[in-house]
Amino acid sequence: MEKAQELNEIVSRHQTFDGIEPCALPRVKLIRSVTTTASMPTIYEPSLCLVAQGKKHVTLGHLEYVYDASQYLVASVDLPLLGSIIEASEERPYFCISLDLNVPVLSELLLEHGTRAPATTSKPGIALSTVTPNLIDAMVRLLRLLDTPEDIPALAPLAEREILYRLLNGEQSEMMRHIANAESHLSQISRAIIWIRNHYAEPFSIDRLAQEAGMSSSSLHEHFKAITTYSPLQYRTRLRLQEARRIMVSDALDAASAGFKVGYESPSQFSRDYVRVFGAPPMQDAQRLRASPDFAMA
Repeated sequence: MEKAQELNEIVSRHQTFDGIEPCALPRVKLIRSVTTTASMPTIYEPSLCLVAQGKKHVTLGHLEYVYDASQYLVASVDLPLLGSIIEASEERPYFCISLDLNVPVLSELLLEHGTRAPATTSKPGIALSTVTPNLIDAMVRLLRLLDTPEDIPALAPLAEREILYRLLNGEQSEMMRHIANAESHLSQISRAIIWIRNHYAEPFSIDRLAQEAGMSSSSLHEHFKAITTYSPLQYRTRLRLQEARRIMVSDALDAASAGFKVGYESPSQFSRDYVRVFGAPPMQDAQRLRASPDFAMA
């Protein structure tokens, strides 16, 4: 409890306003909110999320996860999620630390210390596990460096490496080993996801995507759905809609222009997909979001 309280105090000192901000530590973002938020779409990249105070709810397809300071969340690939902060107040703000996973270092650790081959079965690319004293101790030592920024270049890599080591040997060991192993199905699906994110506005065939992943088309479908809960085309649709939503709000684009920009040829198809996913017509939804502070927390 003492380490957890120290972690909470460090975040509260260095994140003094609501939002998601990078800090002086490489790959680390600090998140703060004094209010609960509506469910908002966001992309979780491969990362560790550790709540210092408060509680969050995320949804991946039909799967739901709720986590607080007693559990950490790990995302293994880029995933389109719906997230909401469900416990936060002025007196007890929601505080969270997000650490992007350094895959090259994770791979080094696997080569140096790994003894078990990962299983071949694909599982959802997100998981919750119990926070351990060793993990929170390493995170506290990493965040303490925000108070002595001159020490960050020398000491941050050591603390970050220990965090990855704890994950590699913790409850999510199998997931971490899949991330670190370039030949695993998870790594192959990750390559497919990165390719989709770079080409989501363009037409593509499943055969082309399977080639990028180094898999057969049938294997791609099977493992992509198991890890993301979406088919590759459903995943692309989610990316298109989330980007269209973002640019309608931030750039004030009309629905037809936003749909065209993200790859839709038919405004009516864009509108139908949008309503199906977000529950309201594009412009109506965008106007509501512009007036909502929750969009900045996605």
